Amino acid sequence: MKLKAFLTALLILAAGSALAAARAHIVVEGVQAPAWVEHASGARAPLAIGGALGNKDRIYTGPGARALLRLADGSLIKLGENAVLALDDLGQRKINLKDVVTASLDVVSGAFRFTTQALSRFRGERDVKVRISTTTAGIRGTDVWGKADSTRDIVCLIEGSITVARGADAFTMDEPMSFYIAPKNEPPLPVAKVSQQQLDQWSLETEIAAGAGAMRRGGQWKVTLAEANNQDDALGIYDRLRDAGYAAEIRPLKSEAGQIYRVRIAHLPSRQEAEALAGKLKGSMGIAEPKVSR
Repeated sequence: MKLKAFLTALLILAAGSALAAARAHIVVEGVQAPAWVEHASGARAPLAIGGALGNKDRIYTGPGARALLRLADGSLIKLGENAVLALDDLGQRKINLKDVVTASLDVVSGAFRFTTQALSRFRGERDVKVRISTTTAGIRGTDVWGKADSTRDIVCLIEGSITVARGADAFTMDEPMSFYIAPKNEPPLPVAKVSQQQLDQWSLETEIAAGAGAMRRGGQWKVTLAEANNQDDALGIYDRLRDAGYAAEIRPLKSEAGQIYRVRIAHLPSRQEAEALAGKLKGSMGIAEPKVSR
């Protein structure tokens, strides 16, 4: 790719991303890589901070990964490692003169948490449906954790109220700190109270861990992973990182020696997080000595 064409492509991508984010129903707030988004077209890219997500998109997280997404009403969606989340019916509508935020979130696998922000300025209503494998929960304002794995589906109501459906059975859960387990190909277990200890353990599966090298929206730190005089060499590292689920950027710069190309990952919220990411990637994918800076 020629330099001029490459720079033009970067500018178009940045402008398109900014416009899409302004119109987005879901925006990426935090990523503990590796993680990807797969669009309806089949195009696949690393999950990037500030990225706009739309209908038919699928989010994938890898081993040890986490993702933090924000709905238009301010509600947060958290994903744990090795998860797959399919998005649909994302929108904002007027129903009986009220603003209603809609979403269908299909948790194909992995751990998931949906949290309504208490301090959000949103004054409308929510019509959010979460499908956790074979179990569907209807949400209108609450805090709920769930998980789909090869043996069972779990729905845990932390606070608020949800409607739960599995097959022909449907009921309401409105007791805080209660959970429902549906084993695969077996009758579900009765709703029971969850201990704080168990909830704390489950919550860790969807929280971005401190010191794990996670990117956050508004983060000012970055890690320069490679610097090359040859554009093809830089693009090689850039492509390997992105294929591996890391939202790398490439920046052409002028130096005394001529044109150079820097491959970096930005949006780290602190030196600690930047150094953690640098240590994680050092020695892999052609990365020798990553450098941390603001």
